[in-house]
Amino acid sequence: MSDNFSERPAAPASKSTVEITVRVVVLGLILSVVMGAANVYVGLKAGMTVSASIPAAVMAMLLFRLFFKNSTILEANQVQTCASAGESLAAGIIFTMPAMILIGYWTEFDYWTVTLVAFTGGLLGILFMIPMRKVFVVDNEELKYPEGVACAKVLHAGEVGEEDGAGKGLIVGGVLGGVVKVVGGFMGLMSGSLETAGIANSRIFYFGGDLSPMLIAVGYIVRLNVAILIFIGGAMAWLIGIPLLGGGLAGDGADSAVDQAYGIWNSQLRYVGVGAMVVGGFNALIAVRHGLVAAIAHLWHGMTGDQDVMQEDTDRDIPSWAILMLGLLCVLSLSMMNYWFTGNAGITLLSTIVMLVMGFFFTAVASYIVGLVGNSNSPVSGMTITAVLVAGALLYLANYTGMDGMVATLGIAAIVCCVACTSGDVCNDLKTGSLVGASPFRQQLMQIAGVSVAALVMAPVLTLLHEHGGGIGSKELAAPQAGLFASLAKGFAGEGELPWRRIGIGVGLGFAILLIDEALKRSGAKFRAHLMPIAVGMYLPFGLATPILIGGLTAYFYSKDKPDKEQDAVLHRGVLFSSGVIAGEALTAVGIAGLAAIGIQSLKLGVPPGMVTGISCLAAVLIVIVFVVMSKPLPQNKK
Repeated sequence: MSDNFSERPAAPASKSTVEITVRVVVLGLILSVVMGAANVYVGLKAGMTVSASIPAAVMAMLLFRLFFKNSTILEANQVQTCASAGESLAAGIIFTMPAMILIGYWTEFDYWTVTLVAFTGGLLGILFMIPMRKVFVVDNEELKYPEGVACAKVLHAGEVGEEDGAGKGLIVGGVLGGVVKVVGGFMGLMSGSLETAGIANSRIFYFGGDLSPMLIAVGYIVRLNVAILIFIGGAMAWLIGIPLLGGGLAGDGADSAVDQAYGIWNSQLRYVGVGAMVVGGFNALIAVRHGLVAAIAHLWHGMTGDQDVMQEDTDRDIPSWAILMLGLLCVLSLSMMNYWFTGNAGITLLSTIVMLVMGFFFTAVASYIVGLVGNSNSPVSGMTITAVLVAGALLYLANYTGMDGMVATLGIAAIVCCVACTSGDVCNDLKTGSLVGASPFRQQLMQIAGVSVAALVMAPVLTLLHEHGGGIGSKELAAPQAGLFASLAKGFAGEGELPWRRIGIGVGLGFAILLIDEALKRSGAKFRAHLMPIAVGMYLPFGLATPILIGGLTAYFYSKDKPDKEQDAVLHRGVLFSSGVIAGEALTAVGIAGLAAIGIQSLKLGVPPGMVTGISCLAAVLIVIVFVVMSKPLPQNKK
């Protein structure tokens, strides 16, 4: 395949080429639901999600080739666009809605509230992104969109029949991920983690890691730079911070050393990551200030009729009047939801305004970052933390406290998070569409359809996992972001005390990391010290960072001897296999929870945790690594 793919002008879609058909809509909506359900589990367990665009594109091409020989690349692109909407919406919901359980406002997920938040936040993300398309996708040479370009390469490879082998890798990965979850989560034959801690001179020393093929697959996808940064953040908190703080903050001395380590991290050290994320969020806003101004001007020109009405099909968006009408519908829905939550007109007005303003700003931030480092690496949780802090501070200054203040704060965070997740995904998919000659207008329609359907299944999947998958906040479904947002909301609402000193340390550390990254950038170094992954590593359990690092190292050693221009192609099949592992484990976990809901409980075979379970899980991890390394790269197109 041509090395300068991303620099080629988009091939305009033929007037006779059909993009949206019945089979496209049906398959796109089904995959949107499937990808959404899978990423609900991944986000609750791992604290992050991965982009579904490339796996969805491969699945669309495989199914089309199997059942519809006359399908086109544009049909596959529209299916991928719709399917990825479910994944992006899941990220927005699982980072915030579980916090309503954790603060005690809900005892179970309210179906209509979750659905309304998902639909309204997702729709706003699409609407806010549309006037920014030309600013960030078409006219911006700085943004390379690594995942959007990779997805376009996949679609072109599938058009000439190169993706059959990669599709098989996706299926094999899915089977392996499903088998691992059945053997571990359903039969109890695999342990979930290996961790240890000791106390010396009142200092706690901890080390451990989850035995999860899924997390290794995540590390492979995000690559070595990001994996190392996550591990550095985790090491700063767990390997350095915990020993420095000592055992006095851990609580009951009767707790095990491991429990005391978790206690220190939970009550103190993860807030250092929060402070660093706040710096990252505002730094990103500053970076995209010119794009925001241009997007507002573009939207204004559309409303006043200054734009050329006769646009090419490959340059046509949903019209500005439709954006305005749908936006007003969203505002009305948000106002009703806020009033339903709090019963206070003042909180409703303030919350709605803050939601809209911050949602618009973070649409630009998410679009910029997705263009820079890819959708999987977008620090949406950092943006949401910034939204929580700003919203909580404003509500506190307006003297809104207690449960009403907490609920209003989390409601704002939920909408902003859904907006940021969806807008970043839209931006990424529009880049792919521009490279294959798709119509932005039709892609935006498919995104809206995908969000609409995926929003309907968020609450049922959350309920299944909460009631039959270990429970929100358990070790199996830690929901780290939701727990953090709940703590922040409690602090601002007067229900708890925030460790402002730790947050301040994180702010200072964030500025230091920005300076280090700027120095690396000016020196031309390939390795970058991006702030957000380091901050993410601080507030995630350290057990997640270890397998993610193993996955990043696997990707590096597999491709290190290849020229830079060939590395993406070399790693491509491993990415698809890894995506299969993630989807397979996640969907199986949802299925196991569904079985438990109808009375089919896990088949615990009575094997005690220990050597057998550890060895079996390590074997699964090694299988993942070996399969990835043995995968052959995509053949290159002959030009």
